Amino acid sequence: MGIVKIDNDLHEDVRRASAVMCRSINAQAEFWIKMGRLAEANPTLSFNDIVKMQLEAADLPVADLKVA
Repeated sequence: MGIVKIDNDLHEDVRRASAVMCRSINAQAEFWIKMGRLAEANPTLSFNDIVKMQLEAADLPVADLKVA
């Protein structure tokens, strides 16, 4: 594990987003880093496509998550 230096404004954005998403600050930053990395590796996919791909990789059928 290492330390990542980020701008104070970005840290504040992470802090505020973490409260909304019910994640720790570190978990929110990790999520954004992971999603950014996946987006760079898959530039033709939308955010929703990437989330769907990750849910399917975790054996969580996306159809089970639809709202009736």
